[in-house]
Amino acid sequence: MGNKMTRRSFLKNATFGTLGSIGAAYGGYYYAHDIEPYWLTIKRDSVESERLPDEFNNFKIVQITDTHLGFQLTLEDMKKIVRKVNQESPDLIVFTGDLFDNPSHIGQSSYNDLISILSNLKAKHGQYWIYGNHDHGGYGTDPIKEVMNQGGFSLLQNDYDNINLNGSQILLAGVDDVLLGDPRLNQLIPDDKSDTFNILLCHEPDYADEVKDYNFDLQLSGHSHGGQVQIPFYGYIITPLLGQKYVEGKTTIGERPLHLLTSRGLGTTRLPFRFLCRPEINVITLNAT
Repeated sequence: MGNKMTRRSFLKNATFGTLGSIGAAYGGYYYAHDIEPYWLTIKRDSVESERLPDEFNNFKIVQITDTHLGFQLTLEDMKKIVRKVNQESPDLIVFTGDLFDNPSHIGQSSYNDLISILSNLKAKHGQYWIYGNHDHGGYGTDPIKEVMNQGGFSLLQNDYDNINLNGSQILLAGVDDVLLGDPRLNQLIPDDKSDTFNILLCHEPDYADEVKDYNFDLQLSGHSHGGQVQIPFYGYIITPLLGQKYVEGKTTIGERPLHLLTSRGLGTTRLPFRFLCRPEINVITLNAT
C-alpha cells in the first residue's frame, strides 16, 4: 500500500510540476509579448557641461527612437507616445531613427495617418530627426523623409543647425546612418563652433568611439533596443552590429569628454518581445556649470 501511495504521489507531483512549467512558460511568453513591449517608461538623465550657456540651463530635450512601426507597435501606439512626449513640455524633440520596421510594407494611407499623428508633437525650439538603418532599408529613404518633413521634423543628414535662446546658442548636428548611409563627421562642426556645446544625433551608439575624437559634448543614439531581452546573470540577448558595446544608458568617453546616451527605444524588431527591458522615452535635461 505504501509503495502504491508513493508511486501515486510521484505521478501527481510530476503532473503538477509539468503543468507548472507549462504555465510559467506561457506566463513568461504572455508577459514578454503582450505586456512589457507596451509598458512605457520615462527615462530621465541630466548632462552637465561648462560649455553650456547659462541660458540653456534646465533646457529639456525629449528623445524618441526605434518605433519600428508595423512590426509590433501600431499607429494607435504612436498616438499614446505623442501624448506622453507632449506632457513633458519639451524644449526640443529629437527622433534618432528607425521609424518603420520595413518601409516597403507600408501603404500610403498609413504614411498619411502618421503625418497627422506626428503633427501633434510640440516643442519650443523645434523637432529634428536622423535616418536609421531601417529607414534606408526597404526603399524607405525618400518616403520617410517626406513623412517626417510633413510631420514637422527637420532632417539632419550630415548637417547641423544652431539652437538659439536669448542671444546664446548651442549646435545640434546629425550624421547619416552609419550602416546603410554615408556618415561624414568631419563636416558637422564649423571651426568657430569647436568650443561651444555641441550635440550629435547618431543612430548607432558604438560609433561614439569615432565621435569622441571630434568636438562633441553629447551623443544621442538608439539602435540597440537595450538588448530587447535581458536575462539575469547572462545579459543582453539581441544586440545589433554597432549596438553591442554601448547597449543602454549613459556613458562618458574621450578627453573632452563625450556624454553618450543610448536609448532602449520604443519598438521591437527581429522578435516581438521585451523582457526586463521596458521601452522608453528619454528626457535629457542640460545643466550649465
